[in-house]
Amino acid sequence: MSGPLEGLVVIDMTRVLAGPFCTMMLADMGAEVIKVERPSTGDDSRAFGPFVKGESAYFMSVNRGKKSVTVDLKAPEGKALLLDLVRKADVLVENFKPGVMKKLGLDYATLREVNPRLVYAASTGFGQSGPYSARPAYDLVIQAMGGVMSITGPDADHPTKVGSSVSDIFAGVFTCIGILAALNHRHRTGQGQMVDVAMLDCMVAILENAVARYAASGQSPAPIGNRHPSIAPFSTLKASDGMLAIACGNDALFQRFCDLIGQGDLPQDDRFATNRGRVDNWAALEPMLNEAMSQKPKAHWMEVFEKAAIPCGPINDIAALAADPQVIARQMLVEVVHPIAGALAVPGVPIKFSGSEAKVRGPAPVLGANNDEIFGTRLGLDETRRAELKEKGVI
Repeated sequence: MSGPLEGLVVIDMTRVLAGPFCTMMLADMGAEVIKVERPSTGDDSRAFGPFVKGESAYFMSVNRGKKSVTVDLKAPEGKALLLDLVRKADVLVENFKPGVMKKLGLDYATLREVNPRLVYAASTGFGQSGPYSARPAYDLVIQAMGGVMSITGPDADHPTKVGSSVSDIFAGVFTCIGILAALNHRHRTGQGQMVDVAMLDCMVAILENAVARYAASGQSPAPIGNRHPSIAPFSTLKASDGMLAIACGNDALFQRFCDLIGQGDLPQDDRFATNRGRVDNWAALEPMLNEAMSQKPKAHWMEVFEKAAIPCGPINDIAALAADPQVIARQMLVEVVHPIAGALAVPGVPIKFSGSEAKVRGPAPVLGANNDEIFGTRLGLDETRRAELKEKGVI
């Protein structure tokens, strides 16, 4: 089956993570993504470790299924090449600091004159407006400023970043959503538009119950480890050989859970009879549950809880995740073969379609791998002209 975005042409001027993650999603869903990189060095993340046979695993993980061309955008001939690509494109994605594209003469106002149907997406740290717009941004800084670190960690004295670069990843996801919405608008009106997504905005958007709690109480939530602020037990508990995640979202589940661990009388205790009571008295309840569960290993509890439909799960490391039968069944780790690095495992595509196909469509490209195809076949530059531009460092 073809991908749901088959026929869509995307000019990818992004680098490092937020933008490349967005365009990776578009490529997985069938779009032709043409990654425009600097001659000689390319995307900054090509220099990020770890390396496999000299190729960056970081770069390869988020640039799969794309094509690579090299263009010096500061050279007039390079700018002309990009404009030629834009004339035949549906989408352009960039994550330069605000103002950079305007200095290059390639901002949305300019490109809209070249192609009124173009959807132009800019993914930045702080967006195209506001007092922080010109600031540089990295995931750690945005997680800190965006409130996520203030609610993550064991306690209020140890604010902690999320292990994955969530501010970059969510910016990529929201940018992809914005592009698809703008394409639907174009389908209705015939007109493209600009999509402006900020990493900081995305962190605010995913704060969900933290903002709700602040709005309701006037108090800023603090980190509380692995437990939930409004549901109990909804935390990690100790078996004899390690931790399990347990989530009992209602009183009936809690009663079943207690029966299974040999503590069937706990729900009759006034402190623990209701969810509100269990949340308020978690300091007393948690050691009782840990004591009961520590009598048996994780495998025992997993088997018992699964049979009783108690939501539970192991705390998988990446090796355990890679061997998980559900992950394997859903093709969420797949192997691609890079022309230099060889076979490499990458995350699969989490969106499954019934009438079309989203999939990893190939490895990340070697720098400039598609220059001849795009500049020759697509733009009609003959071999002599391409050689001349290469000699001058334009491509």
